[in-house]
Amino acid sequence: MQNTLKTTAVFTGFGLHSGAAVTMRVHPALIGHGIWFLRSDLTGTDARIPALWDAVVPSKLCTLVANAAGASVSTIEHVMAALAGSAISNALIEIDGPEVPILDGSSAPFVAGFLQAGIVQQAAPVTAIRVLRAVEVRDGAAVARLEPSDMLEIDFKIDFADAAIGRQAKTLNMANGAFVRELSDSRTFCRNADVIAMRERGLALGGTLENAVVFEGAKVLTPGGLRHADEPVRHKMLDALGDLALAGAPILGRYTGIRAGHALTNKLLRALFATPGAWMEQDCTGLAGGKLPGIGVHQGDLPARA
Repeated sequence: MQNTLKTTAVFTGFGLHSGAAVTMRVHPALIGHGIWFLRSDLTGTDARIPALWDAVVPSKLCTLVANAAGASVSTIEHVMAALAGSAISNALIEIDGPEVPILDGSSAPFVAGFLQAGIVQQAAPVTAIRVLRAVEVRDGAAVARLEPSDMLEIDFKIDFADAAIGRQAKTLNMANGAFVRELSDSRTFCRNADVIAMRERGLALGGTLENAVVFEGAKVLTPGGLRHADEPVRHKMLDALGDLALAGAPILGRYTGIRAGHALTNKLLRALFATPGAWMEQDCTGLAGGKLPGIGVHQGDLPARA
């Protein structure tokens, strides 16, 4: 069944790149509403922005959606992953600034807020997107691919020169609350040299050691170290789920990412929907509905630190 929130969930923090203070309210929405952003700070223009693949515009280091009037919201991937990983189909995200708050750099605070607000079923089935044929896109050594599967699976590989990251790989079946338990608390990460370079370009102004894992060679500079030995690849999987959620419906298929990022995953969705016979819509009820990410998530699934 489709799900929405029982009451509004409120989040306050700073944008990772802008450094601007922002308050975000995630409201319940009616059946069939889908996920929309509303820029409450904008007047005299269309301030509603769809959380959809064809609203994504090129942006450095994050996912950004915009409407035809030019209203935009950036760094949406973590809250989109939390919505998908909590099986929330319908919500209106009211935000008073241009960037989603980074909070601790993961999706766990969003999931915790949704569970506290309450998640309720709605009297309509979820329509999923079933992948029927393999679709793949590449950018140099980076690869993103979707192929048929009865449920959403994510297979990700990364390879960094930094000894503290190195090569990491993980595969996860996303059913039965796996996102919340295994991925939701994994934080965004970067190299210290990249932080310095980004700030010189006016980016990462809200980034701190409290909302990102910062590496320098073989060292983890963030206090407390890693939450998981393979936290970087887990976070890349988190990002992938958030970007795949922009399909507008849950995906039944296997996603493979090799050094893939936000832009390549969006390119993959565009290729999927442009390929005749590569996908179909499917109403999910009963056993099929139970395979969707986030179905049955509860407080006990949250990592202890969330």
